[in-house]
Order: sequence, then structure tokens, then C-alpha cells
Amino acid sequence: MFENLTEKLEGIFKKLRGHGVLTEENIQEAMKEIRMALLEADVNFRVVRDFVEDVRTRAVGQHVLESLSPGQQVVKIVHERLVELMGGTGSAMRFGNRIPTPVMMVGLQGCGKTTTSVKLARILAAQGKRVSLVSADVYRPAAIEQLRVLTESIGAGFHRADDLKDPVKICLNAVDEARSKGYEVLIIDTAGRLHIDEDMMDELRRIKEAVLPAEILFVADAMTGQEAVNVAAKFNESLGIDGVIMTKMDGDARGGAALSLRAVIGKPIKFVGVGEKVDALEPFHPERMASRILGMGDILTLVEKAQTAVDQKKALELERKIRKNEFTLEDFRDQLSQIRKMGSLQDILGMIPGLGRVKAMKDTMPDEKELVRISAIIDSMTRQERANYLIIDGSRRKRIARGSGTSVQDVNRLLKNYIEMRKIMKRMTSKDGIKALRRGNFPFSF
Repeated sequence: MFENLTEKLEGIFKKLRGHGVLTEENIQEAMKEIRMALLEADVNFRVVRDFVEDVRTRAVGQHVLESLSPGQQVVKIVHERLVELMGGTGSAMRFGNRIPTPVMMVGLQGCGKTTTSVKLARILAAQGKRVSLVSADVYRPAAIEQLRVLTESIGAGFHRADDLKDPVKICLNAVDEARSKGYEVLIIDTAGRLHIDEDMMDELRRIKEAVLPAEILFVADAMTGQEAVNVAAKFNESLGIDGVIMTKMDGDARGGAALSLRAVIGKPIKFVGVGEKVDALEPFHPERMASRILGMGDILTLVEKAQTAVDQKKALELERKIRKNEFTLEDFRDQLSQIRKMGSLQDILGMIPGLGRVKAMKDTMPDEKELVRISAIIDSMTRQERANYLIIDGSRRKRIARGSGTSVQDVNRLLKNYIEMRKIMKRMTSKDGIKALRRGNFPFSF
């Protein structure tokens, strides 16, 4: 997400930092480029206008122009303004004292309400809450079945509506059942439409009046850009929403809707969907997101992901092996497997300050499809070959390729990337490398 915007802003700030002294003309030129970058990222034009003017006003102050590093001061101002634009701080869900607490999921058809409902249930369950779900979509039987299957996969409760066709009655029955079974939260997956219509809104209002939800969360498809913001505004006007869950952020390199929503409708983004799997939903933190947009990484989110996905003992053993240059091909495969549990490899790379800009790291990091091929190639090696890649000569490479159903070129590419990865990881764990990462700058050339 925000990949294109990040690249453009990094280029702008690089030019600013190249000036020992900044003038109002330098800043004005930078503001024009920032304006174009934001517009190309599909940010609402009114939001862009106000954002750029506010940054320009702050940047031309004497404190900035007379500072020792005016370029860095401008970056700091843009970061602060981005955080403000997205809401300042993360917005937690409200539950109240009712048991169960109803949560309504609303949005257009195809925005990802059903899968997002299950993802949210999984997060709440991890926080110790007993969660049940119900589908109020009586128009699409497949939606009910999809919710049931996904709900069973995470071990949450599911209310069966049998043959009822009244969404309001279904929701009321689900509340009663959840209460009797001791569920603390009831997530209601409502019906969507291809576009907003009054019948849909009337149905949602009747459900709202019947169950009195603690939260109404609008599920927005980031891929639809500013249309997602416009639809959110209409839902808020007609129904009154409490927050937004932005889905498909992993597929939108522009991300303008996320930057526009809070400013346009005054409601916070509470979660973002970053993949199709049930664990691919993250709480939205404006400060962390602003840092990622500016290429500063997001260490806190990376640590949180690692804590849930990485075995601590294996991590310590890996660190020892890297320091002693004993990182084997088997370790390489095991680490890629653990990293995959944390999400997209490119997304993880962007969370490490400065590392997302290191071309060699990008080049050696395989894409998702290639991971299956990598595992097959390494599995086709003998134990000795995994432990010592230097013994893998031409004949061994041919045998490994035949055994894994790949080509010799694939084996050669894997070994080349593995060797480069060893070099990079060795440098990263050196004293100079650790200091550089903490500064958000990886100084080595590859």
C-alpha cells in the first residue's frame, strides 16, 4: 500500500535534504511536487489543498528555515500533518456493558464484509472475548454458507437462521441465543447491494433500531479509491457509522482513500485488511502508517507480528547462526516459512526503516508464488547439501532440478539469492548495521 506515493515523497525529500539552506522558493517547489504526488495517489483534492497549504505555512517559519537541518524539519512537519490527517491516534472499538455487544458490519456488495467479519471475530477472540456471528443477508444463500464455513475455521459461534427471511428477526434471535450461550460479542454481517438504495438503508436502519449496536462499522474497498469515501459519507449520513474498516489495502498501491476518509467524513479508520487470509486484518495506527508512507518503516507493527508468528527459541538460534555465518539453506527455508505467517514479504520489508529502499534486498526477496518453488528445491537437496551449499556442483544442480520439477536456472537463482541474503543478514547484525537501522538508514552498498 502507498508504494507509489512513498517513492515520490522519498524523491522529493531527497532533493530537499540536498539543500544546505532552504528558501521559500525551495519549499514552494517541493509543495507543488507533494500536491501532485497526493493527487496521483487519489487523495481527495480538497484534502490535498488544505494539507499542502498547512505544511507550506509551517515549513516557511523561521524555526525551520534557520535550523541546522531544514530538510529534515520539513519531513517532520509532513509526518506530523499526515498523522493528524488520519486521525492522530488509533481508535479502539467500544463495547459497553451489554452482553452480548452487537456490532453491525455494513457496506456495498463485494467490499469484503463477510471475510472481514470473521477476521474481526478472530482479533476479538485473541483478546479473550467470546464471539458469535450471524448473517443477515437473506438474499444470497452463498453468503450465509461462506460465513458459516469461515466461522467454524476460527472456532467462533455461529447463529443458524434456518428458513427465516426477515433480517431483523434473525438478528434478534441471534442476540437472544448469544446471550443464553454467554457470548460477549455478536457480529452481524448485513446484506449489501451493488449500489446504495433506499430499501437497503431502510433494512439497515430497522436492524439498528432493533439490536442497538455498540458499533456500526463501514467496510470500504480501498481499490475503489475516492468512490469508497463517497459511499462511506452516504452511509454515515443515512445510518450513522462509528468507524471504517478499509479492505484490500494490499492491492492498492495508491491508498488515497485511507488518507481522505477521516478528513471527509470525520470517522476513524479502525482496521485495515492486508490480505485474504483470516489473520490479515490489522488495527489502524495513524502514526505508524504515516511512517510507512514516508519510508521510515514500522518497527512496532513488525514486532507485534513477529511475536505472534515467530518461535522465540528458533529466533535466538537463528541469530546465533547468522553471527557465526552458519545460516544454512534449511534455515533459509524455515525462516521464509515463518515470515510468510507475518504477511506479504514486500510489506514486511517496508516495515524495516531504510531497508525498503535497499535494491539488493528487494531483488533477493522472493515473491509469494516463488516460495513454493523454493521449498521444493530445498526439499530435493540432501542433508549435506542444505548444510553446505558449496558442494552443490553442476551435476548436483541437475539432480535437484529434476527432483523438484524445476529447472537448473531456478536452482541457480535460489543459490544466488541465498548467498546474497547471507551477506545482507551478516551486515545487518553487525554493530554498524544495527546502529544504521535504528537511524532508519542502511548505509551499505550492494
